[in-house]
Amino acid sequence: MKSEEVAQYLKEHLQFFNEFPDLLSDIEIPHPQDDKVVSLHERQVISLRDRNRVLQDKLRELISFGEENDVIGGKMHRLVIALLATTSMNEVLNALYFSLKEDFSVPLVEIRFWDVPCIDLSRVEFAPVSEDVHVIAQSLAQPYCGNHIVDEIKHWFGEGGEHLNSFAMIPLNTSQTIGLLVLGSPDAERFYPEMGTLHLKHLSELICTAITRYSAVNQTNNSTPILDNLSNEQQT
Repeated sequence: MKSEEVAQYLKEHLQFFNEFPDLLSDIEIPHPQDDKVVSLHERQVISLRDRNRVLQDKLRELISFGEENDVIGGKMHRLVIALLATTSMNEVLNALYFSLKEDFSVPLVEIRFWDVPCIDLSRVEFAPVSEDVHVIAQSLAQPYCGNHIVDEIKHWFGEGGEHLNSFAMIPLNTSQTIGLLVLGSPDAERFYPEMGTLHLKHLSELICTAITRYSAVNQTNNSTPILDNLSNEQQT
C-alpha cells in the first residue's frame, strides 16, 4: 500500500483512532530536523510551530509593504502639493524633476511631450521624437519596468545613459497619448519586471493633469489676440 493510500484511508475513516486510542501515544515518528524520534503529539506541536513561523514571516512582510507604501504615499502627497502650487508649465516640470530626483531618489529622469498645444519649444521636453517612440508609448497598457529600452530613448540621457541598467517607461495618457516619462537607474534591480506599477500610474495621472491644465491656459491666452484682430477687421 502506498503512503498516499494510507493518508487517504485515514481521512475517510476518522473513527480509526477512536477505535485504537493507544496508537496515538505509542506511535513514534522521525523528528523533522534531528535524528531522534518523537511522539505524534510532539510532531503536531512542531508542525504548528512551523506554521506559526511562516505566518509570522508573512505578517512581517505585509507590515514591511505597508510601511513602504506609507513612505511612497507621503512622497506622492508632497508632489501633489508642489504641483498645486505651480503657476506655469515650467514650474510644473521643475517641481516634477525635483521630486523624482530628490524625494524619490531617481538618478536620471527624462520626459518628452507631443500633441501638447502652446508648448515652449526651447525646452528639451518638447523636442521632436520619432514615430517609433510614439508607437512604443501608445502600446504600453501599463508602465514598463526592466533592463532594456530602445537606443533612441536611451540617448535622451546623454552620456549618463551608458551607466544605466534598469528603466521605467511610463506612458502619459489623457484621451490620447501625449508623452513618455522615463526613469533610469544604474541599479539593475531598481526597476524590475515584477515590480508593482500602481504608483507609477498615479504619477502619470498627476503629470497629465498638471500639463494639460497649463497647456489649455496657454492655448486660451494665445487665441485671444487673434479673436480681437478678427473683431477689429470686421468693424473696419
